[in-house]
Amino acid sequence: MTSSPWVRYLTRFVGLGYILVLLIIPVALILWRTFEPGLGQFYDWVSTPAAISALNLSLLVVAIVVPLNVVFGIPTALVLARTKFRGKGVLQAVIDLPFAVSPVIVGVALILLWGSAGALGFVEKDLGLKVIFGLPGIVLASVFVTLPFVVREVEPVLHELGTDQEQAAATLGSGWWQTFWRITLPSIRWGLTYGIVLTVARTLGEYGAVIIVSSNLPGKSQTLTLLVSDRYNRGAEYGAYALSTLLMGVAVVVLIIQVILDIRRARASKVA
Repeated sequence: MTSSPWVRYLTRFVGLGYILVLLIIPVALILWRTFEPGLGQFYDWVSTPAAISALNLSLLVVAIVVPLNVVFGIPTALVLARTKFRGKGVLQAVIDLPFAVSPVIVGVALILLWGSAGALGFVEKDLGLKVIFGLPGIVLASVFVTLPFVVREVEPVLHELGTDQEQAAATLGSGWWQTFWRITLPSIRWGLTYGIVLTVARTLGEYGAVIIVSSNLPGKSQTLTLLVSDRYNRGAEYGAYALSTLLMGVAVVVLIIQVILDIRRARASKVA
């Protein structure tokens, strides 16, 4: 049974209108406000010492969070895909927890745990390592909210791959590390890369958890998203628009990479 032409056109109109109102118009408005004073003013806003410091801090957090997620995400995905054990469902739920819990709650929980009066407050009081309101707190918050991406992108690939090639390598005398490096890792490279791209995008754009655990001091613990909020609250709207456009540019690059990865993964699956 086929729908009438007017129903199809109405459905398309509603879908396009939804995208127009919620995505295209807000983005176009920000771009217009950003470049209304001119390209020179845009460059001035994104090249201030505070902006450069915030960009450097955001990139530093990304440089720390991505390797941590890769190092811990791949073994976790291997455990979930290759083994059966009691409590596996609980571990699956814990991994998906960042999707269900508000990032603000994550920040509050980190304060209760790592703050000077928290359960692990001795780390700051006795060892002198400032976790909350410093770089470690920002990293912990970012790791938590990005935890599922690598695991959830690699695990399905491992299920699809199976264990035949790994078992064949083992029968030929290959060690665990050699099997992983030469067979498992190349097989999961697309899923891993996709998880890394998502991790980078979420880390750069995270605000809720970071604002709770950061002192938000310019030049010290202020990321790009925090600087956008700070500029807007202080009335420097064009400066906030400029940094928002910069973040949108990063998001567009991430989106392009995702599309390219999807195409290459589809081609690789067809070849296989």
